[in-house]
Amino acid sequence: MSCVQTIADYGLRSIGIGERLLPTTDFTLCQQVTLIGSGMIWNIYFGVLALAAGFLLATAVALGKASNNVWLRKPSEWFVFLFRGSPLFIQFFFAYFLFLSLRSNIEFFEPFTAAWLGATIVLFLNTSAYASEIFYGALQSIPKGESEAADAYGFSGFNKFRKITWPTMMRLAWPAYTNEAIFLFHATTLVFFSGFPAWRQQGDALYYASYFADKTFNPFVPYPILAGYFILLTLVVTGLFGVVNRHLNRHLPNESRSKIRYRPKLLR
Repeated sequence: MSCVQTIADYGLRSIGIGERLLPTTDFTLCQQVTLIGSGMIWNIYFGVLALAAGFLLATAVALGKASNNVWLRKPSEWFVFLFRGSPLFIQFFFAYFLFLSLRSNIEFFEPFTAAWLGATIVLFLNTSAYASEIFYGALQSIPKGESEAADAYGFSGFNKFRKITWPTMMRLAWPAYTNEAIFLFHATTLVFFSGFPAWRQQGDALYYASYFADKTFNPFVPYPILAGYFILLTLVVTGLFGVVNRHLNRHLPNESRSKIRYRPKLLR
């Protein structure tokens, strides 16, 4: 089988398009690269959805923490404490068994026990907690003079937040938020180890890398391929977030603009 035919057969297998059966003998490098790359579709899916939804919730939670209203501040603080204080891996298992228990009584919760929805919810809540703390720190770091100047020009309420507070908060938080986004995409590999099952062997990239490692008894081919895909994904995320960062800082002199630097987190 040629490599072109392998790509045609397995390139979209992770989403149910192409060959249903996995290769069982004579594993080629092209098969491993293609199938692991196919699994990356799910990792990107988990990351993009969790990041997009988490951005909105993180902004709301950050504003809640900064609020003088105790009914907004306390739930926001406890939300952050709960999801930052417990390991992501434990959150996956707790959520899976919670959804499993609910499904046994309420049929509505059946989709929540699948990885495509249940694991996405866990990642969404987890990244929201971490990102909200980044946004809250940026909110507290906004120069007082900017708020006073906005008041002097007659800005108030939502108009002040939309034109002054929110853009400044984003500009200050974006470099740190970029690292959170990169970590989130890396954290999608934990879905493989969580209780959420892969439907019809249509798993993520680590699912296929582990399959080849088990079948060939050689982890030194599939896992470096997997690492290579995530390095490429990291470069793409850094590049895209760098474009946004330049836009947020477009009004500043070049020497005053914050730079995007990837700082790996050794502990979560």
